[in-house]
Amino acid sequence: MDTLLNNFIILFIVIDPIGVAWLFTALCSHSDKAHRRHMALRGVLLAAGILLVFYFIGDVLLHALGISLPAFRIAGGLLLFLLSIDMVFARQTGLRSTTREEQVEAEHKQDISVFPLAFPLIAGPGALTSILLMSANKQEPILFYGTLVVLTVVLTMTLISLLLAERLVRLLGETGANVISRMLGLILAALAVQFVIDGIKGAIV
Repeated sequence: MDTLLNNFIILFIVIDPIGVAWLFTALCSHSDKAHRRHMALRGVLLAAGILLVFYFIGDVLLHALGISLPAFRIAGGLLLFLLSIDMVFARQTGLRSTTREEQVEAEHKQDISVFPLAFPLIAGPGALTSILLMSANKQEPILFYGTLVVLTVVLTMTLISLLLAERLVRLLGETGANVISRMLGLILAALAVQFVIDGIKGAIV
């Protein structure tokens, strides 16, 4: 149960429904409500497809590349730690947002559901790394299928945030969003360090 709770916290933080909703509002400022709803639903479904593919074939991919799970835990932990630093300092980098060039490109597109909404905003590097690490639970059916439920819950929360994006932006404001981001960043930093510790232990064994 503790593992599933940790998986929920990690996925919620790295997908960041509130932060995604904030960027979605900025990128869709010229779209009508019906088009926004369509893009939100399509973007979440596409991101779900990407994450599920990585979840089900993650171990096969690592094996094909000759990467051990402990090595990937260490690398994933370091990546998530970098992501947590960005969150604590309220910085927007390519790890958890679009780059400036990508944002300019997106602003001129009528449909952003595939890029940048599905990837990299929802199914970004942090989310893909996390889901690959969680895919190692295939030998424990409760954890494996429980994580699928957790992923579904987080993606549902993301969809709700996107549909209510304008209200969230008005309610929280930039300061409120940054405060939440900093708090979640601290939690993610601790979980990232734990990933590294578990990876080192696995490598030694």
